[in-house]
Amino acid sequence: MLVIALVLFGLGLALGSFVNALVWRLHEQQKGQKTRAKTQSKELSILNGRSICPNCRHVLAWYDLVPVISWLLLRGKCRYCKKPISIQYPAVELAMGLIFAGSYLFWPSTVHLNGQWLLLSTWLAASVGLLALAVYDLRWFLLPNTIIYPTLLAAATGRLAYLSAFEKRPLHGLFLWAFSLLIASGVFFVLFTYSKGKWIGFGDVRLGLITGTLLADPQKSLAMLFLASLIGTVVILPSLSKGNKTLTSKLPYGPFLIAAAAIMVIFGDSLLNWYKGLIL
Repeated sequence: MLVIALVLFGLGLALGSFVNALVWRLHEQQKGQKTRAKTQSKELSILNGRSICPNCRHVLAWYDLVPVISWLLLRGKCRYCKKPISIQYPAVELAMGLIFAGSYLFWPSTVHLNGQWLLLSTWLAASVGLLALAVYDLRWFLLPNTIIYPTLLAAATGRLAYLSAFEKRPLHGLFLWAFSLLIASGVFFVLFTYSKGKWIGFGDVRLGLITGTLLADPQKSLAMLFLASLIGTVVILPSLSKGNKTLTSKLPYGPFLIAAAAIMVIFGDSLLNWYKGLIL
């Protein structure tokens, strides 16, 4: 069990590095610079581009790309231009590693029974896209469709495979999934429509499709919305008290929703049972 967790941690570190590259390159592509040279377009390719320093654009060697360790050895600076490398890079790599290892260690059911390995694999695949969305939203207040749709496809494919192969009552499972989507995405759709996009962006509506699919449980989806609001409140309160932000300040809601969804995927059953025990 520990060996598998360590392997997943290493895989998560590597995928965290991919998330950093994906987020930066996608943002550079979406700037829409008409004067960009052909070679620049190639270097920003998500699949074929070589890893480069975002400051000096120097192609990085393999020893510059070891997750977390390279950043520490270089003391947070580029080997070539000596400019600072954001702490975002090791933080995202470490977060992805912890998500992969932690999801396996704390998965709510026995992984090798009743298709739980499929649900875990689906969650891990989707978590890569979700982390990329969280980082992108934190930096640029946007949830790009280029990340949302592949992540939704991964989540939906895994959910459909589980329903068809392992769910004893697939129609009931399909109903719960639909109800979960109605809550996780429908609430945001109502808010978006009523406020004409002033209160919330449509990206959050699409994000709700992903989280609702991963949870596939209306109770968990409802708890996720409450937990996301609670996390957002806790995060924003210090800034409000210091006067750095006001109630009308623009905030990225996506990261709060993604964090709440992750908590509910891993610990949702325990949290719901604890809450039911309190009220009963």
